[in-house]
Amino acid sequence: MDNFYFETIKVCKQSGARIGRFHTPHGIIETPVFMPVGTQATVKSLSPEELKEVGSQIILANTYHLHLRPGENVVKKAGGLHHFMNWDKPILTDSGGFQVFSLSKLRKITEDGVEFRSHLSGEKLYITPEKAMEIEEDLGADIIMAFDECTTYGTSYDKSKLAMERTLRWLDRCYHHHTNEKQALFPIVQGNFYKNLRLESLEKTKPYAKYGIAIGGLSVGEPKELMYEMLDLMKDKLPENVPHYLMGVGSPDCMIEGYMRGIDMMDCVLPTRVARHGFAFTSKGKVIIKNAKYKEDFSPLDEECDCYTCRHYTKAYLRHLVMADEIFGARLLSIHNIRFLHKLTEQIKEAIWQDRYLDFRKEFYQKYYQGNIPEDIQKLLK
Repeated sequence: MDNFYFETIKVCKQSGARIGRFHTPHGIIETPVFMPVGTQATVKSLSPEELKEVGSQIILANTYHLHLRPGENVVKKAGGLHHFMNWDKPILTDSGGFQVFSLSKLRKITEDGVEFRSHLSGEKLYITPEKAMEIEEDLGADIIMAFDECTTYGTSYDKSKLAMERTLRWLDRCYHHHTNEKQALFPIVQGNFYKNLRLESLEKTKPYAKYGIAIGGLSVGEPKELMYEMLDLMKDKLPENVPHYLMGVGSPDCMIEGYMRGIDMMDCVLPTRVARHGFAFTSKGKVIIKNAKYKEDFSPLDEECDCYTCRHYTKAYLRHLVMADEIFGARLLSIHNIRFLHKLTEQIKEAIWQDRYLDFRKEFYQKYYQGNIPEDIQKLLK
């Protein structure tokens, strides 16, 4: 039997959203799943034990950042990322394509690969599709991503077409250079926001989607309704027998809308990033804990949450920690935010089992926005 295989175990009759199981060498991932991001082999401020306690099934690490430090050779000598960071569940590594994309002022793209300068030292470096595969193999994650070229929202049709076609050529090189059967290579669909390019990219990427397929180049500054339009365009054309991964997306509304549109896996730095700024997701909407109204609020952050933070601490204490710039405040809010998104996926799964996803979606928005649902979401509900 393959080291990796995906099985669909339930499809919601009301929405078409699905529950699946993705089998990997380090355990089964039940989808839909939210994946916390541990860019530099750590989810900022949290231990592996804390991540397991809040329900994390898989975490991400980043090829670009780990290539710069400590170097993939160090990680390989440690026995791979699982041993290096003491995480015994599945790991996914991004190829570094998005990071190179974000370093637009420091890089030069050619047909062979990308020449760029380290944002740490200024050293000139070069990554090709083959080099990305070698780095990811040394890192040893269960799921690895192909090296791609991402374009920004607003990029012209001609430039988007060139990048999409180059991504396909790079994918072929990644596919033929990748040899480790204990790593599942996911190809990435590109095409910017041009429908014909997206569909062409999807169709030409499918033959490489042996174990999974990823959708890249969304959530790059475009209006959310445009992202949903692209997902609607691709939904019925995605291969059914593999997980569908929407890269870099993880706000509560995007998760609800994404899973409804055929997505199985999502990741985002959002829950820990906003936590470090005193921001929390709750069942009754967003909480900015620095607000003065919480100074003497001795209630839990979210009375419906079962996380460590909500079981033991109050809004007043959390506000004090954040205002005093104490690391513990960021840690507690990170624990809560990640648990909130995991719990949201659990609620979505329950709604899928009960064939009532669309009903749950309406109920969630009514509660989350306290009856004041934004116009863009109201349009989606019609």
